[in-house]
Amino acid sequence: MSSTATANNDSGPVLDWAAGHGPVTGALSATTGAFAIATTGAATSMPPGWALAVGAAGALGHTVVGLRVCNAGRTLATRAASWLVGAGWTTWAMTNGPLTWAALGSLATIGVGIGAAARSAALYEEAREEEAIAAEQRQIAAELSAERRAIAAEWADRIQRVCSITVRVLGVEMWETGAGFSIDAELPPGGATWNKIAAESPRLSADARLPHGCTATASPGIHQGRVIIDVTTVNVLEQERTYPADYSVLSLHTGIPWGYRTNAEHILAYLREQCALVVGPTGSGKTNMVHAILAGFARAEDILTWVIDLNAGSAGLPWVLPALNGQITREDGKPVRPGIDWLAGTYDEAMTMLDTAVRVAKQRKMGYQDLLSKANTDLLPISPRIPQIMLVIDEGAEILASSDREVRKLGEKILEVIRIARAMGVRTILTALGATGSVLGNLMIRREAKVRVALTGGETEGMDLSKMFPGSRGLRVDQAPYKGAGFMATPESPAALFKTWRILPNQIRDITAATSDRHPTLDDVSAKAAGPAYTRRWDAERTAWMRDQATTGPAREETPAAGPGTGLRLSALSGQPQSPEDELARRFREEIDAQFGTAPDPHTTSADTGVERPAGLNLSALRGEQDSPAQQAALAALLAAGPEGTGASAIARALADAYGTTRQTVVGWLKAWVEDGTAVRVGEGTKARYVHRSHTPND
Repeated sequence: MSSTATANNDSGPVLDWAAGHGPVTGALSATTGAFAIATTGAATSMPPGWALAVGAAGALGHTVVGLRVCNAGRTLATRAASWLVGAGWTTWAMTNGPLTWAALGSLATIGVGIGAAARSAALYEEAREEEAIAAEQRQIAAELSAERRAIAAEWADRIQRVCSITVRVLGVEMWETGAGFSIDAELPPGGATWNKIAAESPRLSADARLPHGCTATASPGIHQGRVIIDVTTVNVLEQERTYPADYSVLSLHTGIPWGYRTNAEHILAYLREQCALVVGPTGSGKTNMVHAILAGFARAEDILTWVIDLNAGSAGLPWVLPALNGQITREDGKPVRPGIDWLAGTYDEAMTMLDTAVRVAKQRKMGYQDLLSKANTDLLPISPRIPQIMLVIDEGAEILASSDREVRKLGEKILEVIRIARAMGVRTILTALGATGSVLGNLMIRREAKVRVALTGGETEGMDLSKMFPGSRGLRVDQAPYKGAGFMATPESPAALFKTWRILPNQIRDITAATSDRHPTLDDVSAKAAGPAYTRRWDAERTAWMRDQATTGPAREETPAAGPGTGLRLSALSGQPQSPEDELARRFREEIDAQFGTAPDPHTTSADTGVERPAGLNLSALRGEQDSPAQQAALAALLAAGPEGTGASAIARALADAYGTTRQTVVGWLKAWVEDGTAVRVGEGTKARYVHRSHTPND
């Protein structure tokens, strides 16, 4: 049997030799130590005064340490007395003999006394510390109570003055974000309701002299005789906040964050059974909101996102093209999946997608009967194994209201998906340009789209908030004049001000790369129903429309069409570099401008062309070696750096505007080039640089 097993099977106490002494072990240590010293000293004729001197030194040392840690006087006296009594007994025992009954009995008595005194001192110190903490908490509570009492009295008087209602404030809760507070008040008897206070929100806000963008809004309390008044004191809506950099795993069941309220807390959309409607005029930030929604879906482990945008697929292209074109790489070298599962930018592709969604919903109803029976539910249990399909249809509400015959067929198919697919985990998000009667006139939309967003941007035309949020009072467009700001309502929270995050193309690429391995796959039952229409959705002929309309950025648009010699032009990116990396990036651009487009083909000679080959960097050898123009330009920049080499940041900076290339993408390329021998890495960590093989000593 091993020693480990023996140790595990042995019985008896386990001693922790690293632990400190308690009252019992401390007394035993003191008495046994005194007895050992006294016995040794008597046997060796040690001068008795030495023991007394050591005891006095120990008492003095413990007193000094105790004063530094602010121990009580009782504790200081106990420890000093223990040292002196022990030293005194040792001195006496060395003189008269430690092996007598008198010496042993007195030592035992001293040990019991030391243990009892130590225990008493420890209890006193604990009580003293707890009392100090309690006193500090009482002081803080008193200060908070004073502030809350002042707020309660002020707002009770204000509600009486503005609303003619006498309320009794039961509590005031300060928001952790520091952006305001909530008041819990009891309504007076006689039929007063919280709606009367809610209707006077603008007057209450004006009476409180709240900053612009801050409101005092009322909502139902714990029962109909209570009201909650949320008072915002800091206007967080005027601040532009980027999408949170935390790309942690989300789930359909725990809610998807769509933005933040005026108290800076995230607002979640629960879409297992609900559809959603997002309206916003041009310039209100609606497209940005769609990207924020797609970012949340990309982070979820149990959602597949299908996007329909008949406006050239613009809502979904940033989530698809970088992955399809190889502009994003992962550190582990694995391919990056698009951030959404399917994109339709044409009428035919959209109809194919909707037909597929209908077939999937019907097949799930038949194929998962046993699972529904075992789970004792009529709602399909959504999980990473059986993901929910979220159909995001940009300007889908306008499709439903269109008078065009073909578009109306598309609208009828959308309504069919909404009508039949709730239980089977297929839900839709529609966007529209305004909250008008034509958009909200469809009963199916009003009934199923319980998650509603109105981005106002200060626009009043076509923004009928009373139709968008029936039953809500006190909502005014001028309360949210900022881009990306508006009102949001869910079945869990009434309509109130909110703002969505700003999300940029670079962050979309980062989220796509970070969540690539998180996207679920369509379950077997659904995949069987979807058939080739789904499995071949990324075929070249099906995605040709994406690449045909894609441009390579302003740099190529500004390149003059000068014939065969026209190529990559990065001179339009010239700026004013302020750092060595910026200067190196400028040199890259100049070298590429001068050489990349005009270098002769490696299979031609000067005699063939009649033109003398220019001296310097020849980048024509790079043609055909890399998978994309962005990689060709990156390798050109590496070659242009010469023997000194360069880093990923400088290359990414040089190519960012032309190709949207991120540092993470360049790092992946550099690692691959080091592995295949194209480049050599020099240095480690932040000082690592990469040199093209043609500039290394061995070549």
